[in-house]
Amino acid sequence: MVYIYLANGFEETEALFPLDLMRRAEIEAKTVSITDDVYVTGSHGIIVKADTTIKSAGYAPEDAELIMLPGGMPGTKNLDASESVQSALDNAFKNGRYIAAICAAPSIIGKKGFLKGKKAICYPGFEECLLGRIETEEKCVKDGNIITATGAGVAMAFGLKIIETLCGIETAEKVKNAIIA
Repeated sequence: MVYIYLANGFEETEALFPLDLMRRAEIEAKTVSITDDVYVTGSHGIIVKADTTIKSAGYAPEDAELIMLPGGMPGTKNLDASESVQSALDNAFKNGRYIAAICAAPSIIGKKGFLKGKKAICYPGFEECLLGRIETEEKCVKDGNIITATGAGVAMAFGLKIIETLCGIETAEKVKNAIIA
């Protein structure tokens, strides 16, 4: 199971493009509103109906194979302020599960020390939050159980990296070819 956390102010492209790609790869992926409401408003005013909420009975963060955090403002700040998101991240990291974050969202896991000794990238201006990371010029990078990317312009590469991580390069290439990328 992949959980994609949505907070008001999330970057729509960074959440929905990777989700679309994952579903094409037949990965079980669900959007999770971190509010009490399934409707979440993105940073560009697009309202999305999440699959579930963080307080729903069917939501089980311990079942996550991968947790994905889209960026955007104030979405990243809202994700960072959520105790439930913080707890899910701690559990995932402790248990060696995958964590993927794009744009400003790598700052959340960077402040937690999850990037120490790992190559990681973020949207320019958030680098000081990536504590102990190894700098890279890559726009999307996987190091161990962490995937990070710079922003909306690499949402496709980010989604394909998640697919490659969970399903292998062949599946990622198949999805990439199917969308004529």
